[in-house]
Amino acid sequence: MASYVNAGSLRVGNMIIYNKQLWRVMSIETVKPGKGGAYAQLKLRNIAQGNQTETRLRTEEKVERATLEQAEMEYLYEDSAGLCFMNTETYEQIFLSGDILSNAREYLAPNTKVSVELHDGVPIGISLPKVVELTITQTDPMLKTATVTGSGKQATLETGKVITVPQFIDVGQKVRVDTAEGKYLERAK
Repeated sequence: MASYVNAGSLRVGNMIIYNKQLWRVMSIETVKPGKGGAYAQLKLRNIAQGNQTETRLRTEEKVERATLEQAEMEYLYEDSAGLCFMNTETYEQIFLSGDILSNAREYLAPNTKVSVELHDGVPIGISLPKVVELTITQTDPMLKTATVTGSGKQATLETGKVITVPQFIDVGQKVRVDTAEGKYLERAK
């Protein structure tokens, strides 16, 4: 059964069915002009084709909200077929292309548990945990004159992502990284 919501109550990241296709809401701006009714200016990305469009809907207009299933999966490895994920309940393996993952690849180390979003049994994206632990593979040596509150330095993680870390962090240490902001949080314990 389809569920419908008002266009004015949509949020960034929501999945909707619009013109019989699956779209993700990338941005929304609600405008109340001086004359006439309020409307929502939406920027949408087509999940199947990857293209973006902008549309304007009245805030009280109904849109079909897509129902997504979530499957707990573990990232295993990457090869020519894509990135391999294993369902933690059924042990079934699936391969996802880099297009579906976008910048999530920067936080995927082997054995990372993620939530894969499925629409009608087809994977359309993943949800990363809020925090991941990754190992520093390259950074400048610690400066003896640096203070704890001083400026940071660039460090490369095992996934290839470059972040700013405090001066006391060294190669081989595990750090906790916020996946939403892409920032260093603390040393892993």
